[in-house]
Amino acid sequence: MLALLTHRFGLDVADDAVQDALVEALNWAVVPDNPAAWLYTVARNRAVDRVRRDAAAARRLARSAPDLLSVAEHNSDGYGPGGNDEEVPELIDDAHYSGDEHLRLLLLCCHPALNRDTQVALTLRLVGGLTTAEIAAAFLLPEQTLAQRIVRAKRKIRDAGIPLSIPEDLTLRVDALLTVVYLIFNEGYLSRGSATGARIDLVEEAIRLTITARELLPGNAEVEGLLALELYARARHGTRFRGDELVLLEHQDRTRWDGELIEQTNGLLHSALARRQPGPFQTQAVIARHHATARTAADTDWPAIASAYAVLLAMTGGSPVVALNRAVAVSMADGPDAGLRLLAEITGLENYHLYWATRAELLLRAGDADAAAKAFARARELATNAAEQQHLDRRIAQLRE
Repeated sequence: MLALLTHRFGLDVADDAVQDALVEALNWAVVPDNPAAWLYTVARNRAVDRVRRDAAAARRLARSAPDLLSVAEHNSDGYGPGGNDEEVPELIDDAHYSGDEHLRLLLLCCHPALNRDTQVALTLRLVGGLTTAEIAAAFLLPEQTLAQRIVRAKRKIRDAGIPLSIPEDLTLRVDALLTVVYLIFNEGYLSRGSATGARIDLVEEAIRLTITARELLPGNAEVEGLLALELYARARHGTRFRGDELVLLEHQDRTRWDGELIEQTNGLLHSALARRQPGPFQTQAVIARHHATARTAADTDWPAIASAYAVLLAMTGGSPVVALNRAVAVSMADGPDAGLRLLAEITGLENYHLYWATRAELLLRAGDADAAAKAFARARELATNAAEQQHLDRRIAQLRE
């Protein structure tokens, strides 16, 4: 819906119109037979009203102060970027929605005129449906800073006249595309905004977008690597929560993992690795495969996982989150003290709850219960996911027993 309206009215007007329609839907007494069609019609009408108001204001300005208007504004007489009020579909048919509109909108947000962080933030907001607070948490940034970044990106798209289209050479945007889809998947995998811990709708949407990208970019090893990473995680989704409680990997019932999907994903990853075009998503998929194919938690090949994280750390330019995961793997391979030494070298994660939760677990394994309790308390202060909060509450309570 946002993509259809953007094609006609431009991104700023379309986004505001969709939000207005959603707000109006809060007053529904009865859900319409076709909610998408209702929302689209209301949003379209709001956009038309907005354009008419702006056009009337421009005419008044032209009459009173014509020297303030540019030549382009004097000559513009249409609604949207194309300068006319061309017809667009009146309804969205839920049963036959292809998803192509989603991909076009995603690629608009991934335009190379925007820097990488801005591409990712804008796409998560418009395509992934994440709130500004959720995206800010993913970037480890203040919410206001992230909000300003999104506003500037929308303004740049409008001012530069960036088109809503799929480019002929999709490879120019593949890195940003995969990064965005990965972050959408991560938000679904462990949601900061969901009371249920995970959002399977975002997980499935990320997988669908990755499959679409694979169709558009056949033979791209990193696309296959990302898809493999997502599918390994999808294969054990049913064991990650017990009610509202998060179940850690080591305690999950592996007999309930989707063995058939894991085998299929092994083949997909083998195909990607055989192309000999290594990348970070393939490396993460290799790590996921080690976990997925270990018959028990004790069978996990932690030295191999630690080595893979060292490779990934180099690929990502020393990402502190990757360094954190490497510290966990090293602690499992070489003991908690080795992991704590690596944690001490990491900077930039002072306000990241998983840093403190990891530190707490390693301190507890090393025998320092008092320091572990303080670290758990700090992690609990920073955690925003309900399932993680419950898990940390339980760990804190266990320490007090």
